[in-house]
Amino acid sequence: MKGHVFKYQDNVDTDVIIPARYLNIADEKELAAHCMEDIDKDFVKQVKNGDILVAGKNFGCGSSREHAPLVIKVSGISCIIAETFARIFYRNAINIGLPILECPEAAAEIRQGDEVEVDLESGSIRNLTQGKTYRAASFPAFMQEIMKADGLINYVKGQVKA
Repeated sequence: MKGHVFKYQDNVDTDVIIPARYLNIADEKELAAHCMEDIDKDFVKQVKNGDILVAGKNFGCGSSREHAPLVIKVSGISCIIAETFARIFYRNAINIGLPILECPEAAAEIRQGDEVEVDLESGSIRNLTQGKTYRAASFPAFMQEIMKADGLINYVKGQVKA
């Protein structure tokens, strides 16, 4: 994965990722049009497929809504790198096949607009703009398979067919 970075601070909660006033929207693309609007009005205008979101501590805290990682993924973000994730957001992201990596050093040093390349299998994060490489813990093989299948439901469907 390779893309440009959108950078956010600590404690970005699910209410700013996708405000509750939009949760009655059923269409994923229409819902994603409101992603991050309470924290970054230009996000949906500027994000491109493959871009990467970088944040500080406790990303995805707040309510357990599954909509939060979904709208990030549908908006075009290919991966999230953070110092830490709220546990329910972490699990919801894996369940829908949104790659996430915890790497405090990368989260602290990567800047808005940097170009970053991520290798999920090795956990390597390369900041192409700054010429630095970071190492996050890689996911176990079965979790990598869930992400490659684009989420837990697709993974299970594939296992049932096999």
